[in-house]
Amino acid sequence: MIGSIAENILDGLAKEPYMKDGDYIGEGGLLYCGKCHTSKEKEINWFGTGIRKVAIMCKCEAAAFDERKRREQKEEEMQSLRRARISSMMDETFQTATFENYRKNGGNEKHLSIAKNYCTEFQKMYENNQGLLFYGTVGTGKSYTAACIANYLLEHNTSVVMTSFVRILKEMQGFDREREEAFTNRLNSVRLLIIDDLGAERSTDYALEKVYGIIDDRYRAKKPLILTTNLTLNQMQTASDIRYERIYDRVFEMCYPLEFKGVSWRKREAAQRYEETKKLLEG
Repeated sequence: MIGSIAENILDGLAKEPYMKDGDYIGEGGLLYCGKCHTSKEKEINWFGTGIRKVAIMCKCEAAAFDERKRREQKEEEMQSLRRARISSMMDETFQTATFENYRKNGGNEKHLSIAKNYCTEFQKMYENNQGLLFYGTVGTGKSYTAACIANYLLEHNTSVVMTSFVRILKEMQGFDREREEAFTNRLNSVRLLIIDDLGAERSTDYALEKVYGIIDDRYRAKKPLILTTNLTLNQMQTASDIRYERIYDRVFEMCYPLEFKGVSWRKREAAQRYEETKKLLEG
């Protein structure tokens, strides 16, 4: 029975059109490639039926095959990255944020260093469920720094969602329990969740309950979370409203705080535009 199967397979192999122009019969009566001059056949003992010739790849065919596989793998990685970016929910403003484009101002080198270290040590951060809390005044680079982390990890095929509580709450409006659960499961399925502008959401019981639920779900999933906020550390630490207190307690349990301060980039750029326009108009 085995012999019959082997014969059928060998008959099929014999019919394969693997001989190309320039190929020739060489040592031992085997077929050789006309380009690289390595064998395109080898002899094997086929299930005890005797010595048979079977087709193999020569060196140049094997190299071409490896190159095709490499290109296919690269394309799959690029498609995976594109899918990750689409599903990341990141605003277009931040999709091009990178460490290479990070604008230093003499006071934010520490922020850049910590963000880079977080990325290079992300596997440990992930295993330890260690997140970050970027807090401080408006326009000091908190969101941009968080986006740099997101884009770096996306480039290295790590799943990330970057969004905001305002956007999350807007998305969840009208959800029934099943759709809400599916949505929060999606947020928890990624290795890193980044939520921008904590504290900007409406302070209704519904909104604060959902904010706490999202943070707490992440905590229970034992996955890291990065948050940005314009609130001060003192405002969060001394919150007397139990609704806020339990949110911030959970945040401090999960996230390493890093303060951003200094002149707002937006104010700085506005002042620069003012001076440039003044020179043009007033001479």
